[in-house]
Amino acid sequence: MTSTSSYSLPCSSYDNIFMNNQSSQCQNDSSETPNATICPMNEQLLSVVLTISYSIIFIVGLVGNIIALYVFLGIHRKRNSIQIYLLNVAIADLLLIFCLPFRILYHVNKNMWTLGVIFCKTVGTLFYMNMYISIILLGLISLDRYIKINRSIHQQKALTTKQSIYICGIVWALAITGFLTMIISTIKKGGHDSTMCFHYRDKHNAKGEAIFNYIIVIIFWLVFLLLILSYIKIANYLLKISKKRVNFPNSGKFHTTARNSFIVLIIFTICFVPYHGFRFIYITSQLNTTPCYWKEIFHKINEIMLVLSSFNSCLDPVMYFLMSSNIRKIIYQLISRRFQGESSRSESTSEFRAGHSLHDTSVSVKIQSTSKSTLR
Repeated sequence: MTSTSSYSLPCSSYDNIFMNNQSSQCQNDSSETPNATICPMNEQLLSVVLTISYSIIFIVGLVGNIIALYVFLGIHRKRNSIQIYLLNVAIADLLLIFCLPFRILYHVNKNMWTLGVIFCKTVGTLFYMNMYISIILLGLISLDRYIKINRSIHQQKALTTKQSIYICGIVWALAITGFLTMIISTIKKGGHDSTMCFHYRDKHNAKGEAIFNYIIVIIFWLVFLLLILSYIKIANYLLKISKKRVNFPNSGKFHTTARNSFIVLIIFTICFVPYHGFRFIYITSQLNTTPCYWKEIFHKINEIMLVLSSFNSCLDPVMYFLMSSNIRKIIYQLISRRFQGESSRSESTSEFRAGHSLHDTSVSVKIQSTSKSTLR
């Protein structure tokens, strides 16, 4: 037995012909735009997949980013610009992860939202806001590394730590301003409470929002292009140095750094490129009158691609480890301290047991000597 959930999708004339104009399948929804109608969607399997996926991402991402944040805050020496950016990426990832339990609850509850329209908009906007903050910060990291490479070649001035703090502050200020603007506009519009959230929405009467989504996608592709160019330049430069300094003891480090640069690019490509490659099709379908059949397909593909984007919060801690030597040193120190602590505890236990056995032996010797003197 399959469950069918209804989403706010307009039914075109195509749908009316092949659905025999059944009112139970295409109905008006007053909670959406005036022209919006409901199209049935079979989402039983999708809900199970999303629930399991988001639960895994929540657990792994929460543990990984809390450890990363602890390590970042534990760096007592002066932080460099890369570490400032990575610290802010960790914060953005944690805020995104905190949105996942609400998505999990929604799918567990058979796609029924009970927390109101405003809170739905808040969770959804916060999710996307932190995802794009991470994307922009990753772009800034690549730019920072590229500038440092050029500085070493052309003796140019690189960004200071203070400047990177200012840049991160500007990014957060713009993101929070956009977030508050969307929430305030939702409050002003009012509207009826809806049991639907994280679902497909038409943009027939919200072309401004659709254009804004197009702009966000274009910004992503610009950042992605910047990443490709920067890391190719960095990797080529480091490989050239490693070849020139083959006989030097640390020549292998340059090759490792070049390889790590491509790993970061691969992580970014796996998580974000599929979602943003599909976004043009998805947004265009929201603006046009598209049959319910295709809208269901677009919706399901979009949700799966979004899971991949969320998975980035699990892979970012790996990136922190690869990109910051200080982080690697602190993690190694924490691991070595733990093993030293365990070994010291085992040594103290063995010493205690040895002492105990010596004490017991001396006591037994005393008892034997006392008994012999008594017998005499």
